[in-house]
Amino acid sequence: MTTPDVTLDVDGLAKTYAGPGRTVEAVRDLTFRIERGEFVCIVGPSGAGKTTLLRCIAGLLGVSGGSITLDGAAVTGPPPGMAVVFQEYGRSLFPWLTVRRNIELPLKEKGLDKAGRTARVDAALEAVGLHDSADAHPWQLSGGMQQRVAIARAVAYEPSVLLMDEPFAAVDAQTRADLEDLVRTLWKRLGITVLFVTHDIDESVYLGQRVLVLSNRPTVILEDVAVDLPDERDQLQTRSSPSFADLRTHVYELVQLAKQGHRPGDG
Repeated sequence: MTTPDVTLDVDGLAKTYAGPGRTVEAVRDLTFRIERGEFVCIVGPSGAGKTTLLRCIAGLLGVSGGSITLDGAAVTGPPPGMAVVFQEYGRSLFPWLTVRRNIELPLKEKGLDKAGRTARVDAALEAVGLHDSADAHPWQLSGGMQQRVAIARAVAYEPSVLLMDEPFAAVDAQTRADLEDLVRTLWKRLGITVLFVTHDIDESVYLGQRVLVLSNRPTVILEDVAVDLPDERDQLQTRSSPSFADLRTHVYELVQLAKQGHRPGDG
């Protein structure tokens, strides 16, 4: 029974792809819960099913077994209380629409009136530092600024859960650090629940309150790592602390074990 504080409940999730003459078991038995307002990161070896898991949670892929529940309702398609930010920000924005119109579009589909849409878009633009770029088109902006537009669009939607699929993988290191801090600031300010998939171990430890380490395929949870770092984090001080180094080493070792085929319960 899901408690009121659990926003996302993944129970025994399985996903198998069927193709000509063969089937591929991508996810075998994934079970975890995320409480309201938590920031949880997911890491694992390449091909471990991270994106498959996220697409199932987002209702973009059907599941082969188990269940996914968001705010007490079964996920059988894209749920209204969820927003997703993908890595391919360039393909998720409409180049012929201005920044403002890109952010506003999902709000129109949601049925908000013009005044409500304007207020939310203005607040989202202010939150990501793009108010002066409202009338620009995405192709006129840098990659980091385009990803800020994608984040603003998700924030304006006011989701209960924000899913992020390696959203900073395609930007430079300095922009990535800025976007990491931006997402943590928005998370704390808005109180939303964040599930963040990344291949970057350091990023997962810096951002998350928990790190779910996935096994190799067929995927299960290898370990749910609690990140006992201070709530206030800084790119220099946090990353240079002994606690950060210990957590990073632990998660790194788990990912290496996953690559070797280690499963929960193995010695």
